[in-house]
Formats: sequence, structure tokens, C-alpha cells
Amino acid sequence: MRKKDLFKRVVASIAVSALVLGLTACGEGKVQSGAAESSETTETASAPESSSEATSQDAEEALASTPIDKDAFDKLVSSGIVATDDEIAASKWATKVKEQGVLKIGGTRTSFLFGQLDETDDHIRGFDAGLYQLLANYILGDASKYEITQVDSSTRESVLQSEQVDAVFATYSITDKRKEVISFAGPYYTSKQGILVKAGNTEVTGVDSLKGKTVATQAGSTGPAILEEFAPEADVQEFETDQEALAALSQGRVDAYVTDYTLNLSTLVKNPGVYELAGESFGPEDNYGIGLPLDSDGVKFVNDFLSKIEKDGTWEKLWKISLGDRTNVDSVPAAPTIGE
Repeated sequence: MRKKDLFKRVVASIAVSALVLGLTACGEGKVQSGAAESSETTETASAPESSSEATSQDAEEALASTPIDKDAFDKLVSSGIVATDDEIAASKWATKVKEQGVLKIGGTRTSFLFGQLDETDDHIRGFDAGLYQLLANYILGDASKYEITQVDSSTRESVLQSEQVDAVFATYSITDKRKEVISFAGPYYTSKQGILVKAGNTEVTGVDSLKGKTVATQAGSTGPAILEEFAPEADVQEFETDQEALAALSQGRVDAYVTDYTLNLSTLVKNPGVYELAGESFGPEDNYGIGLPLDSDGVKFVNDFLSKIEKDGTWEKLWKISLGDRTNVDSVPAAPTIGE
């Protein structure tokens, strides 16, 4: 297949799949040292470069060359709504944040569409990043008043339980098991599982074709359980990080990589011509929530915040800046129902 045809196939795959799924659904902030990033919640800043097509003229003109609109993002988060003193006083969780003068976040700075650090200005931008910066502005009147501790699938609950962070924003899937030890606000976004393969792979065409194939997924994510249900005869290999899984795929040690569709989309956008999606997204709807301490009254406070930014159009604007404009998808999805 010619480079140009392959590139068009990848772009079409992104646009069509994104429309089917609907993509369902900060300059002075400090970065704390923390655990190495992995799981469904994070993906690496760059995938292994295993194809010359990644440096072709087509790649230079691809979606990855369309960066986030920094000015639009920064203006949006800095002009968000601010809670009243009475609203903050009614929540012990919000009062604590207000008194400490900073919103402590567990999250990522290497998630291309959801929270990517721009080393040129030390700002973190993306959909999740926009939400927690808007929340910092809502509580503290300043979107830059946050600190971020990097988390992975094995530390998200522990940083909340130890009160190291106030909340976790990390494409964090809401599950019954997790709700036994923490609470969730939201959901604020919805995804499913996607199948990533090397560009040109014709053997993997969807979840039904994973039988007998070696499939990568991330340990500690929802991927292993979903593969056990939907592709029980696949040879599943669990990797600690997104980078390790992508390396295995790039090197041909696995045939496919299954993880959240939105994270696969990030990989496609960053590496045009290197990978593509195989078939439709599958599995149950994967609702992303905001992790909070167990039984915290912060759930109501954050849900009220989410409801307000959905109603005033901020959620939609953030989606377009962080996701829609960068993936050539014009149709804004409906925000998920909060509290369900």
C-alpha cells in the first residue's frame, strides 16, 4: 500500500471511529514527583519510532501537526466560573482545598489529548487538565493554583487514601471495585475499548479476529477483564506501561494492543501512519470519573461544578479545543449524565 493511501486510511479510521463513538463521552501549576505513569489512564509522550512513514511528508501534514490552541485553552480555563463563599463553606472537601491554597491533583502530564506538558512554557493542557484547572479556578479563583502528582493504576487509590492528593483526574474508569475504597464524581466522559494494530495489518479486523492472536493490554486497567469476556481465546499479555505495550506492538511481539479507545486515538494522532484502529470499539461503556476520598462530600461539590460547566457551554468548548479540533471531528458528543 502506498504511503499516501495508508495515511488516508489512518485519518479516515480516526474520523469515522471517533464519530461512531462520539468521542463519548496552566502555567504556574507545580508538578510533584510520583510513581511512573501507566495503565488505562496514561500514555507516553511519544511512541517507539518503528516506521519511516512517521517522518514522511504525509506525516508532517497529519493530525499530529495540529497542536492544541494554547491561547484558546488558557483563556477558557482562566475565565471559568468561581464558587461563592457559601458554596465552598458547605463542603468540607472544598473548604480544605481553599484553606491550603492549592488543589492537589493526581494525574498525568504525558497524555497527549488529556493532559500533556508543554515544555516550552511549562503548561499542562488537554481535556482532563482543563477540567482540574477549571476546578482550581472555581475554588481558588486562579486556574494555576494546582499541584500534580503523577499516578498509575497501582497508586491512584493510595494517593487518595493517604490524602496526598485531593482528587484524581486521569481518564479514571468508574468501577464497583474501585468504589469500595474511593468515591467518584461524574462521570464526565465516556469511552470503550479500541484495538490498535500496526499500519497495514490485515489479519486483525475487530474483536472477533483476536482469537489465537497475542494481544497486549495494561495491567491494572479494565482491559484484561474485558478481553477475558470478549476475546477469551486471545493470548493476553499484560504490560505495566503504555510505552511497553506500544513497544511490543511496534516490534511485532504482539499482534494488537487493546486499551481505552480514547488513548488509542491519542496514539494515532501522535504517530500518523504508524498505527491504525482495527474494527469498531467494543465492550461496555467506560465512564471516566474524578476520584475523591471515600465518602467525601467533595462528590456533591464537584458534581455541582460539572453540571455548571456543562450548562454554560464550557464543557463543550473544552472538548472542541482539546479533542474535536485536534482530531477533525466537528460533532460534539453529549456529555454523560452526572451521577449515573
